[in-house]
Amino acid sequence: MLLAKTFKSSTFRLAMIAIGAFGLIVSAIFAYVYWSTLSYVRDRSDRTIMTEQASLADAYARSGRDGLTALIAQRVADKGFADHVYLLVGPGSTVLAGNLRQWPAGAAEKGWAEFRASLPQLSSGTSLLRGVTETLSNGDRLLVGRDISDLDGFMAQIRAAGIAVVVLIIGLAAAASIGVTRRTVGRIESINATSRAIMLSGLDQRIPLRGSHDEWDRVAENLNLMLDRIQTLMGDVKQVSENIAHDLRTPLTRMRGRLEKAYHAPRSGEGDAALIGDTIADLDAVLGMFASITRISEIETRARKGAFRTVNLVEIAGEVVELYDAAAEQVTTRLDLAGDQAVLVTGDRDLLFDAIANLVDNAIKHGRPGGRVTVTCDNDERGAVISIADDGPGIPADQRDRVFKRFYRLEQSRYTPGNGLGLSLVAAVASLHGARIELHDNAPGLLCRLVFPAAET
Repeated sequence: MLLAKTFKSSTFRLAMIAIGAFGLIVSAIFAYVYWSTLSYVRDRSDRTIMTEQASLADAYARSGRDGLTALIAQRVADKGFADHVYLLVGPGSTVLAGNLRQWPAGAAEKGWAEFRASLPQLSSGTSLLRGVTETLSNGDRLLVGRDISDLDGFMAQIRAAGIAVVVLIIGLAAAASIGVTRRTVGRIESINATSRAIMLSGLDQRIPLRGSHDEWDRVAENLNLMLDRIQTLMGDVKQVSENIAHDLRTPLTRMRGRLEKAYHAPRSGEGDAALIGDTIADLDAVLGMFASITRISEIETRARKGAFRTVNLVEIAGEVVELYDAAAEQVTTRLDLAGDQAVLVTGDRDLLFDAIANLVDNAIKHGRPGGRVTVTCDNDERGAVISIADDGPGIPADQRDRVFKRFYRLEQSRYTPGNGLGLSLVAAVASLHGARIELHDNAPGLLCRLVFPAAET
């Protein structure tokens, strides 16, 4: 099964194309080396033959046939010229001198020729000979050549070695390609199997790692991290859906109860007016919830960056403190503004106002009655910082990352006022402005910091 998929994979096809191209390149290189070597060796042999022919021709020019015959006999007797071939024949093809018995059938009267013939110094067999022929002025024909059997054998060995090397390289490359392709297909099939298991059973499956720390393990790690993120998001969606259903059920149930009671009760002007007012208030709460969701989504899509300007956090914080001063007095909470006189950031003034207002509102609601809420604006080495501190019960350390999720509330029964969207809006505004949110223990209470990058000047 895996082998069949290996041969059908695009990786294998690409590998075969690469092997084919590589084989052609290697074959071309080998052919070039072979023909270059052959040409070089033959040129050296031919130059030796031409030099010897010139010597014999010079002897003929000086001493005629007798001098040439004597020189040929001297050369044949000399062991230093054992690989040389000489033949001088008369007009009737009568052998006059040399170490060949007759004129070779494949040799013309003038020019180069290769032929096989028996040499007297060899006990048996024939040799491959190469020589040059010419016709002398008296009609005699002269052949001067060399035994190139060794050259022919050498080139045959080069051919055999080259072919063996090419076949070996292509074979090894093919085997390596099949092995690599099988490994690649195997890892891909592992990912595919996990994907199918996820589709069938859920997001709890993960791609197995082999511990090799190679690129496939890195891909598997990233995919597993993506699956973790998807599983977390799906859990958040499930939790948000349940929270929305819970938060909507209470006002909708109240509205239905009132309408049903009014339907069965006699008409009363004051009672109807009160019912309509209560119903409108519940509907406003529901519409406000959906408006908050829409606004958070709008902020998260970065649709509000066109309104960015250089603003002073101190001015915005001062307006928020002034707005919530009356609400703080109702629960005898002291609301103060402290810090520098000018803390500049680049951002959307309205969104920053809403974010600070949500943090101050939470501090007043969840702080200690009769306590203190302090809003502080500072400039430090990290940038612009606004802090909101209260002296209430605070937030447990293990839940500080969760409170910024939509509809998340520390009070799980969800009977207290609110919908769990305030801190989600703060997180969205902070992300839009490139700010960092920090939650710390105020001992007692909670200290929330928004750290902004300094405004560009």
